[in-house]
Amino acid sequence: MSKYIKELIASDVRERIGDVQELLVIDPSKVDAITTNQLRLDLRKKEIKMVLVKNSLARMALNQAGVSALDSILAGPSALGWGGEDIVALSKEMANWAKQIDGLEIKGGTVEGTTLSAADVEVLSKSPGRLELISQIAGLALSPGGRLVGALLGPGGKVSGQVKAHSEREEE
Repeated sequence: MSKYIKELIASDVRERIGDVQELLVIDPSKVDAITTNQLRLDLRKKEIKMVLVKNSLARMALNQAGVSALDSILAGPSALGWGGEDIVALSKEMANWAKQIDGLEIKGGTVEGTTLSAADVEVLSKSPGRLELISQIAGLALSPGGRLVGALLGPGGKVSGQVKAHSEREEE
């Protein structure tokens, strides 16, 4: 392949990836074409993209995009996966597919410039996602107010009402 063709392919991969800094690398080489096509179709429904590319061209494209954390992982057959709601959702989806499809292997990934091993991606897939974390934070922020309302409406609320009525009688 000529240098010009390699540069065209690398620039195409870089355009597809865009500004994404969070990627996973998988090895789909042991998976048949029909299963791979089904995987791609199901991932596309969840706005996750996957591209199979030669490692040297992937390195070239990623280095142009400022991602160098995957250089050590890009060895052997590799496909890049990115997209979805966040990196946790992406890792959960890929981990589920790796369990369902024999031969699909997660090689690693990158998050904020940090290289992730396959074990790190597995741990990441078990952590709460973005929406779950937002709901937990909202619950924590609202819990003091909820406790106060509960105290006022509970048995203590009746006492406060009696104290208020008693104080009003004393004022009269």
